[in-house]
Amino acid sequence: MPLEDLSHLGRARHFWIIGLGSVAQGLLPLLRERLALGPDQVTIIAPDPVAGFVNGEFGRYECLALDAENYQQVLGARLRPGDMLISVANTVCSLSLMRLAQERGALYLDTVIEPWDGWYENAAFSHSERSNYRLREQALQVRGSVTAVSCHGANPGLVSHLAKLAIGHVAERLELPAQTPRSQAEWAARARAIDLRLIQVAEYDAQQTTRPRAPHQFFNTWSADGFISEAGQPAELGWGTHERALPPDGHRHGFGCDAAIYLAKPGYQVRVQSWVPRVGVYQGYLITHNEAISLPDFLTLRDADGRVLYRPTCYYAYRPSDATIASTHDLAARFWQRADTRDGVLIHDVAAGDDTLGVLLGYGRHGCYWYGSRLSIAEARRLNPQTNATTLQVAASVFAGVVWALENPERGVVEPEQMDSARVLALARPYLGEVFGEFSDWTPLATRDPMFARPCDPDDPWQFSNMRLD
Repeated sequence: MPLEDLSHLGRARHFWIIGLGSVAQGLLPLLRERLALGPDQVTIIAPDPVAGFVNGEFGRYECLALDAENYQQVLGARLRPGDMLISVANTVCSLSLMRLAQERGALYLDTVIEPWDGWYENAAFSHSERSNYRLREQALQVRGSVTAVSCHGANPGLVSHLAKLAIGHVAERLELPAQTPRSQAEWAARARAIDLRLIQVAEYDAQQTTRPRAPHQFFNTWSADGFISEAGQPAELGWGTHERALPPDGHRHGFGCDAAIYLAKPGYQVRVQSWVPRVGVYQGYLITHNEAISLPDFLTLRDADGRVLYRPTCYYAYRPSDATIASTHDLAARFWQRADTRDGVLIHDVAAGDDTLGVLLGYGRHGCYWYGSRLSIAEARRLNPQTNATTLQVAASVFAGVVWALENPERGVVEPEQMDSARVLALARPYLGEVFGEFSDWTPLATRDPMFARPCDPDDPWQFSNMRLD
């Protein structure tokens, strides 16, 4: 099927790309090819040159690290109304860039709400202060009429669209009246109607590398810095109304939307059960992500007085690549103190495998439904040689979010849940490999260790206490 002609969206505007990591390297070819951008329409700002991306083919490259002291000077006078500012950089504050874009009348998109350098490692902050919950509450305070898309990578981002569409698939299976919700309240009512209790972002990265790992070196398939930062934050999850008891190490924040809690443990120390097609049951890290807060907040149903009637539990269950798991164990042994080694992002070093990324919906007392993307390394390289399976899934979602923003330029600050999910998925789908859904009768009660029994709640399989393993 021929790709949709989107070249009219790229005309007469400038694109600013902040960061030149693995996601930017996958995104730039998509922007150039699908929006027909000339190199004079793109400026890339990043501190580390990358071979093949700084020769002017994809745009002008400026070797510079943005920080709190210079970003206004670097971007302030150059950012024009109608420009597109895309942040895919670590340690560059999303809120600062978002506010600047609103002031200049420029469109904006980021893949995560990123703080300035040093925030993640600041031991003076409380667990709540170091949370994505707090960062999101701050982002929602940004005001303006120009579209600014917050947190639109693969996850957070694409998975929220998958979740909304999956809710529709389950509703159809249950033979509920065919209707597409049009408002936040209607989406929440539809989730409640299917008795949705759990949304897990269920990802199983099976990509393999033959590259040897040096002692204390950290390998990852998208960003070593990004994973280390979020895995060292407190584990966070949206907290559903069906949950019977707060975890012993669970805490509420005491401010904001109150849709999520945090655990007094870093994400790399919290393990949960999950399930994906063709792999089956696996154990994943409960890593904090923005969608674990924004999705349950979006699916919260309230009465006329604002009291919460319904909300599902939501969190990320991440099984990273074997190389990342080994790196994580090594780093954990040093209490998350990084060694003076050059960490690696495995792009051209991936020899085989795929990334299975989707959402697992636990509804009712029995069974679940998984919906998402399975992308092999071979297919990813055929579609975009600058990527692996993981980074193409992210780049595809960033590209789709950029197009949606260009088509909807006056929406203010929006999260993925507020966007047209069918449109976004249609834009991303050509780069996602196999997109499919599968129903299963699996629940966490079916896969418990008979030799070391743990307390469980047999009346509701989707209680968090049944899913948690640590």
